[in-house]
Amino acid sequence: MFGGEFSVTLDDTCRLSLPRRLRDVLGTDKVILTKGEDRCLWLFTPEHWKEKELTIVGSTNPFSAQGRYITRHFIGPKQELDVDRQGRILIPPSLRDFAGLIKDCIVLGQYDYIEIWDEGRYKAYLDASEDDFRAASEELGARIMKDRDVGGYGHNPYSSAAGTDSGASRPQGQA
Repeated sequence: MFGGEFSVTLDDTCRLSLPRRLRDVLGTDKVILTKGEDRCLWLFTPEHWKEKELTIVGSTNPFSAQGRYITRHFIGPKQELDVDRQGRILIPPSLRDFAGLIKDCIVLGQYDYIEIWDEGRYKAYLDASEDDFRAASEELGARIMKDRDVGGYGHNPYSSAAGTDSGASRPQGQA
């Protein structure tokens, strides 16, 4: 699926060239672009977007303020775009404004979709979220270890102390 971090430039006509490696994975000349989380844009293949859209609509209540907010954020602004022969997409003004795209951008493969960021905003996000990343990484590590122990993937000598320092026997120098 999609992976990699690429620096790209928005041209004077507001077109963004998708990196060749990502275009090869896309395998289509149509894409869906919408608002994402954290003030970036999310790009999907039409097939994958249909799945996401059904999940969003099926999981939200149109009679709930929160449900309407979610659908207005992700579904309302979606745009179907053509990928031209040079692998470029034209970023619509409303989406460009939302993400703050001016010139220098980061295109980030995220397994089953692509994120498009303003480069400065992306760097600021990474700097500001270091503590959040550490906490998320710790939580993921604990889940992996739990799944490993429950799933019978082998014995983990540290599993009795997952996330704690319970004095389990560890090799010298390991915390």
